[in-house]
Amino acid sequence: MIQTQETAQELYARMREKLAEVVPEVELRYKSELAWRINALKRERNAVVLGHNYMEPALYHSILELCRQAARTTADIIVFCGVRFMAETAKILNPGKTVLIPSPVAGCSLAQSITAADVRDLKARFPGVPVVSYVNTYADVKAESDICCTSGNAAKVVQSLGSQRVIFLPDEFLARNVAKETGRTIIFPTRGPRAADGQAAGLDYQMVGWQGRCEVHEKFTVEDIANVRRQFPDVVVLAHPECSPEVVAASDFAGSTAAMIAWVEKTQAPRYLLLTECSMGDNIAAANPRKEMLRLCTVRCPHMNEITLEMTLAALEQTRYVVEVPEETRRRALAAVERMIAIG
Repeated sequence: MIQTQETAQELYARMREKLAEVVPEVELRYKSELAWRINALKRERNAVVLGHNYMEPALYHSILELCRQAARTTADIIVFCGVRFMAETAKILNPGKTVLIPSPVAGCSLAQSITAADVRDLKARFPGVPVVSYVNTYADVKAESDICCTSGNAAKVVQSLGSQRVIFLPDEFLARNVAKETGRTIIFPTRGPRAADGQAAGLDYQMVGWQGRCEVHEKFTVEDIANVRRQFPDVVVLAHPECSPEVVAASDFAGSTAAMIAWVEKTQAPRYLLLTECSMGDNIAAANPRKEMLRLCTVRCPHMNEITLEMTLAALEQTRYVVEVPEETRRRALAAVERMIAIG
């Protein structure tokens, strides 16, 4: 958080010290000016800019505060630098505040893979089975769920329900990884009705999944890991649990973005390979300049990439792209989010 009113030159110097190896000099000068104007508007309008660690380094290291502050911020305006389901979650937690998203087209392949109608259909086909929805879902899907989870607490949430069977939505790979971690058998029912679903067929299962995927994490392969290990045998590989179970098994560590950051900070390895969105690798490299980060940076989230410093500034200047959630949907979704928060 920016506690003092930096001059434009002071902000540029701070960004250059951290990002000189990541962002070209000419880009740093231009973007530091944008960041300075955004920070000035934050003070003027009593706003907070929250965001995901998939944001570009110049944005991430200059104006963002932690996403978890959305639940306790005293600001009047929240600008959420992330995809739409994240901004919706901020609105769910802060109904009386103005929530802005810099780009109206910052969607998510995973969130778009399932609808509230899909959840209602699953609940009808598997009556009485509690629904766990990953936070990477839209508000109407959260509203149909019993509880939400993050990639970091997904297994803990599933176990907390004390239920023989659980519906886990929508990420196929996260569901498979959680099933493996918790020792459960998982099935993936067809999207449309059929004569015999999982129950009628007498299958032995404890989790019901959904075939949604993150278009970034599904691209990483075991072959990618093998190729890097051939070149750098001492590399430590970290994978996000939205990667396939095969990729997770071939990695040295698997965890949420926050867990990956903490793991890098607390360990001393010859070099690291992060199997996640490319800008996160840049941001971790900037925060850990003495640690060598290898890149497989052919994978940039096209939705996160919609959010720029320019659009963040315009959102604050024009109060544009206001995020709204219908009150009944918000109230029901809030119950699922608060149950997740209570688990930790």
